[in-house]
Amino acid sequence: MTETTSAVLMDGTAVARRIVEQATADAAALKAVTGVTPCLATVLVGADPASVTYVRMKQSRSAKAGIDSRHVELPESATTAELVAVLTELSEDSRVHGILLQHPVPAHIDERAAFEAIAPEKDVDGVTMHSFAAMAFGEPGFASATPGGIMRLLEAYSVELAGKHAVVVGRSPILGKPVGMLLLARDATVTYCHSKTADLASLTRQADVLVAAVGKPRFLTGDAVKPGAVVIDAGYNPGNVGDVDFDSAARTASLITPVPGGVGPMTIAVLLEQTVAAARRQLGRR
Repeated sequence: MTETTSAVLMDGTAVARRIVEQATADAAALKAVTGVTPCLATVLVGADPASVTYVRMKQSRSAKAGIDSRHVELPESATTAELVAVLTELSEDSRVHGILLQHPVPAHIDERAAFEAIAPEKDVDGVTMHSFAAMAFGEPGFASATPGGIMRLLEAYSVELAGKHAVVVGRSPILGKPVGMLLLARDATVTYCHSKTADLASLTRQADVLVAAVGKPRFLTGDAVKPGAVVIDAGYNPGNVGDVDFDSAARTASLITPVPGGVGPMTIAVLLEQTVAAARRQLGRR
């Protein structure tokens, strides 16, 4: 942070550590009672370097939390039908409690069809239509991991959402849209913005809580931030750069997430927490 920074840094690494510590304890307790270790299956199509790194990191974090991993790799040439078959098999395997399909998948694959092959009770990454509906209607289910992590981070920093204006820049089905639903459930007034939004900055400058999930490096600068706003940067671009121009935004915001060390650790923490919860439910230990 520069000398002119005024915003308080939202330390996702520290908050995530506490969540993982609890998940670790819960996994150990479940094993002590049932003899079963929660298991997260990861599926990777192709060999995209970033995706390979992410999967390995998730496997490493799982092991440290006392969660077993099963990894399935498919070649870049895999078809939608082949991927769906793998996900269906994992969904039917009682030894697997959570399933993560690393995304994005290669362009020729129908990603939505693949997501929908994941059994809702094992959708610990919150990517199925069932999970989205549960988030939208406030019913039991698993939150999309990154949006869920964002909400936990806001809670950890006691950010009041009721009656506040939240602006989400981005409308992807696993980030922008679900985080808006979760904010709405906490009584925020939510505005979605996207590539077709006219005069974007006029809307972002109204935001008490601004969530950047657009996938463009340093897309939102300080002049697009309302003084005193809470800024959540959910982007991650090459070079460890988020969707927010940190230095300029931090001079205006009251709270801001760094990249890395903000939303990213929270995503993995929620994924692990939900894997343990999925195992507990499937074993009838509510």
